[in-house]
Amino acid sequence: MSQPPPADAALRVGHVPGVTLTKWRTRWDERLTARLEVVEVAEADQRRVLVAGDVDLCFVRLPIDRDGLHAIPLYEEVTVAWVNKDHPVAAYDEVTLADLADETVLTELDAVALDRVNAGAVLLVPMSVARSASRRDLAHRPVSDAPPTSVALAWRVDTENPLVEEFIGIVRGRTANSARTQAERAASGAKPTKPARARTAAPSPANRRPRRPR
Repeated sequence: MSQPPPADAALRVGHVPGVTLTKWRTRWDERLTARLEVVEVAEADQRRVLVAGDVDLCFVRLPIDRDGLHAIPLYEEVTVAWVNKDHPVAAYDEVTLADLADETVLTELDAVALDRVNAGAVLLVPMSVARSASRRDLAHRPVSDAPPTSVALAWRVDTENPLVEEFIGIVRGRTANSARTQAERAASGAKPTKPARARTAAPSPANRRPRRPR
């Protein structure tokens, strides 16, 4: 069994742009007193920050070089065309890759890319990125036949931080009373949870005993 974390322990979690951790942070705060430090990481740096130990886990976009890393795929995101609001693409509900054949299409998000979008280029990004960085001068439309992007939770194979297992359990939907994490939670001052009270279901008509005739 791993050693419990010290009382002043903290877990460092990185995430690429567009990923929202609200529900997982809420569950963490409900169960543990250890600090959760969250930092946004550029997609180009997602592997580097893990290997360098700048973060304990990171929400990454696949593909990623998994040498020395574990990664749990979580969900997929629709790819959108991000354009200036006056671009012809903005007039449609959705577009296809063929519709963009004659356009200058970019796939790397940076300050230069956004300047080029304002000048008429098309930037392909996950929908969450366009939404999180919403601007009045830009619009985004789904690209119906573009490959989706996949978000995963990654961490180092050699990690020994018991809080990593706690966070993985929360992301995977493990309950607060999971035997796998109870020892670490108790040792780190986790908030106790009350087990749900069992409810006795009323017998169905098919299972009721017939009434005796009078």
